[in-house]
Amino acid sequence: MSDATHLNAANRHDFVLIFDVTNGNPNGDPDAGNLPRVDPETGLGIVTDVSLKRKVRNYVDALKGNDGRFKIYVQQGAILNNQHQRAYTAMGKDPKEKKQADIQEAKKWMCDNFFDIRTFGAVMSTEVNAGQVRGPVQLTFGRSVDPILGLDASITRVALTKPDPKQAADDETARSGTMGRKAYIPYGLYVAHGFYVPAFAKDTGFSDEDLDILWQSLVNMWDLDRSASRGLTACRALYVFSHSSPLGNAPAHKLFDLIKPERKPDVAVARSFNDYQPIQVDESKLPQGVTIRQLVD
Repeated sequence: MSDATHLNAANRHDFVLIFDVTNGNPNGDPDAGNLPRVDPETGLGIVTDVSLKRKVRNYVDALKGNDGRFKIYVQQGAILNNQHQRAYTAMGKDPKEKKQADIQEAKKWMCDNFFDIRTFGAVMSTEVNAGQVRGPVQLTFGRSVDPILGLDASITRVALTKPDPKQAADDETARSGTMGRKAYIPYGLYVAHGFYVPAFAKDTGFSDEDLDILWQSLVNMWDLDRSASRGLTACRALYVFSHSSPLGNAPAHKLFDLIKPERKPDVAVARSFNDYQPIQVDESKLPQGVTIRQLVD
């Protein structure tokens, strides 16, 4: 990853994240038997913002989890009320009193100690009330450039969980395995968009260091997300549009229109990143006060 220290948290940034998956399931749909998510009208694949944020959280937890400022709020199996209670315990206050001043102090403590709250925000107005936070960073759904082909392969497990009731009691060897299914796509190139708004960063305490870690996460988080179901996933590009003004110098959608991956004309069906044309950004079309940086070498 290129040096990104000049991308400071005082400026607005809009970014384009491009990633691909080969022979894997980037984001299963529990309402469709865990098949890859797809737009039924267009056939384009979908990866939710929740899935992308989960990968960011996991990477930061692995990278900085022992650092006091970089704890992760949304963890698998975490009891959120217990997370909020940590703030009141540190403050020496009783959440049952429900004082507005205490809630604001608890909210600040949570922002100071949890990276994902500082970054993405959180609704913490539960029984143990720590307020609500609007985060400076937001992500869109990732959407594939071309329609995807969701497949469901049959697989066999040779070991059984328990013996077949028809077998003899002293027979400890399975006579046959069990059948299962594995959902995947042969290949898909996905594009997601993101936004960083410094006005919200002031409320959460999001810093230059946090921003650098965010970029690092978006590039490297795929290598910590390996599993048998994921296939080969990789970050192919991360483009950041930086504005000279905290409020921005141009609408984000006009900047995003400058980056449109396209399949090569002689390729009928893409099966690798090389089946797409190299992305060329015409910097002469950038609005005044906006610069672009590619953070993947």
